[in-house]
Amino acid sequence: MSDSTVFCPVCREDVKFTVVKNKETAILKGEAYGFVSQKAYCEKCASEVYVAKLEDDNLKALYDVYRQKNDIVSLEEIRAIPKKYGIGKRPLSLLLGWGEQTFSRYYDGDMPTKQYSEILKKIYSDPRYYLSLLESSKEKLISDKTYKKSMSATKNLLDISVGNRSKMDAVVDYLLSGCRDITPLSLQKVLYYVQGFHFAFYRSFLFAEECEECEAWVHGPVYPEIYDRYKCYCFAPIDKVNESDGSLLSLEEKILLDNIIRHVCCYSGKTLESFTHTETPWVTARVGLTSGVNSNVTISKEAIGKYFSSVKKKYNMLNSANIKDYMQDMFSQI
Repeated sequence: MSDSTVFCPVCREDVKFTVVKNKETAILKGEAYGFVSQKAYCEKCASEVYVAKLEDDNLKALYDVYRQKNDIVSLEEIRAIPKKYGIGKRPLSLLLGWGEQTFSRYYDGDMPTKQYSEILKKIYSDPRYYLSLLESSKEKLISDKTYKKSMSATKNLLDISVGNRSKMDAVVDYLLSGCRDITPLSLQKVLYYVQGFHFAFYRSFLFAEECEECEAWVHGPVYPEIYDRYKCYCFAPIDKVNESDGSLLSLEEKILLDNIIRHVCCYSGKTLESFTHTETPWVTARVGLTSGVNSNVTISKEAIGKYFSSVKKKYNMLNSANIKDYMQDMFSQI
């Protein structure tokens, strides 16, 4: 920067300048924050001169300290998101249900709210979370091309599974390790409740892939790939249990699954089947089909998410331990 020149109001001419770093304190949102600023001084008269880039850098330095102290997503992480997931700034805002220019403002340096910061941090650090948002909110995007481009980038980033094991595989192993005497019928219904309650509490789907769609079979919701894997057990408990790989599951996912094990796995497969036959996602998917007619019609993720979000609200659920209230109420009605 010593080779650059700026106008000095004292010398009344363009001059070279020297940059000096100083420790400074500034007030931001009512709080004082210390940061390292940079000031420029004329090499002729030693007067302070204005350098636009330094002012921008100083503001960024102050904001960086604020972000760090308040656990706000960094500007570098925000700017990495569009390239990482192959999506433009405006489409990303639309995908998240924000104003069209909201993400662009954050990209340019504006400070996000704590709520939006948490979303952006999770998107940056967890491709599976972004994938679930992309799948559940794709109708918000202006073109199918945008969706496909971002989906391709995300799949390449993830390689969609770790060591060829998907998130659903990890969930199944975790459930089989924690549930006693679980049958194939029970497992199918439990996976459906996992998907629904995960969306209700965390606004994302745990099973986001198209190959992980739930279907409305005669005996309730079914994930066909998992059904094929364990159908040889018929009505017997599944006794083949793989060692659960906890590395594929976050802490919040494990907490949810533990509560599902406590409050859902305690019911038999037939009881859970009867619950699902009164719930909107399965009932709506089978509209027009007579009882007992086989069908592989898909239960949309949107229907599952909407229903279980309404359940969470109706039962004033504060956390996944409150799933117990809903399940007990369903049991009292059969």
